[in-house]
Amino acid sequence: MFRGVHIQKEKRKEMKLTFDEYSKKFKMSKEMISSKLRAKTLDYVIENDIVYIIVDDEVFQETKQKPQQQSIAPAKPRTTVAMVLSLYQKENLQLKEKILQLEKKIDKLIDDKEQMLRDEMSKIEKVYASKDEQLKQVLELLNTKLLSQNNNTVLDVEPLPKAEQTIDLQDQNQIVELKSYLKTLDLEPHQRKIIKKRFFAVYDSDVRIIKQNGKLYLDFTKYDYSDLLEY
Repeated sequence: MFRGVHIQKEKRKEMKLTFDEYSKKFKMSKEMISSKLRAKTLDYVIENDIVYIIVDDEVFQETKQKPQQQSIAPAKPRTTVAMVLSLYQKENLQLKEKILQLEKKIDKLIDDKEQMLRDEMSKIEKVYASKDEQLKQVLELLNTKLLSQNNNTVLDVEPLPKAEQTIDLQDQNQIVELKSYLKTLDLEPHQRKIIKKRFFAVYDSDVRIIKQNGKLYLDFTKYDYSDLLEY
């Protein structure tokens, strides 16, 4: 008779854990456990109105031997006075470097501005120097012309004295002095002044007028003076 070999499957060992036990063992909230039960991702049985969650013994042992590591956030370094001072010193150094850079930029801007002003002043001085030279030349030319005109004027203003005619006033009854003659005329004082100025203005060039001892005389026997006497 053939004897078969029966391999009996080893029965899986299981454990039953209540809500509290499962929550403590697997570090899971009761709400999460209830959600997994509703989703049927956990096996469970109800005995005497108590819900037991079925867990394999191997899973339970592995969890027991290797407890779930809790993620512990790294502790924040404690702030000390030395750390604060170091931070302030670092910021002060950075600020000083920025201030030095700004000062260099400001100095460069000032130098550039001063150079621009010097260049402008140099241009203005050149322009004024050129204008001064031109003005000097114009003044010299005017001075030369004025001197030339003055020489001519001196010759005109101060001509050689005209030889005064020597006359015998007692013998020449028709020769009369201008001033005395004007008094005989029916004229206003200002009219007589105008006529005298007219005679004095032309006596050097008019042969009709006789000058003697600083006085002007008229000879009505020879000349007509109506053009000079009219008013």
